[in-house]
Amino acid sequence: MSEESGPAEQPKVPEASGIDLARVALRAAKEQARARGQAAQDRKQVRWGNGLRSGARADGRDPLPLGSAINGLIREKAWETPTAVAGVLGRWPEIVGEELAKHTEPGPHDAEEGILVVRCDSTSWATQLRLLAPQLVARINADLGHGTVRLIKVYGPSGPPQRYGKLRAPGSTGPGDTYG
Repeated sequence: MSEESGPAEQPKVPEASGIDLARVALRAAKEQARARGQAAQDRKQVRWGNGLRSGARADGRDPLPLGSAINGLIREKAWETPTAVAGVLGRWPEIVGEELAKHTEPGPHDAEEGILVVRCDSTSWATQLRLLAPQLVARINADLGHGTVRLIKVYGPSGPPQRYGKLRAPGSTGPGDTYG
């Protein structure tokens, strides 16, 4: 072999014969027909409202039952825990018993801290609820899952502010506001 060889010889491509030319022509015709069909389909969709038509089969635009729609919204917004807690508070008499439920009212639930606030109508019922708090936490967590409620804060009754004497300055909170 010598280094002075001329331009590299390219392999000879056989000339397209009749059958090969027919295949190439058929492929080009199919692509053109597909393009024309797609253009016609696009025009039809514009005419019929972007192709959004009801059909015989179910799709994402069909109406949902109310329960399914609400469950989907709860999952989408990540409201599972607040909804579950509200369900438990709705069944408060069933969880704590009828007698205790008459004298207590569940309040807000702090999901981050796991604290449930309960207000009682007397100090004796507040004391009773404080004694039962560990059992109530266990019973509520059995329904909701471990750790949903870690602590129950019990508040006694809140009465009107005490008023000392007949004469009072507007906005004062009583005798303690001058000493502290």
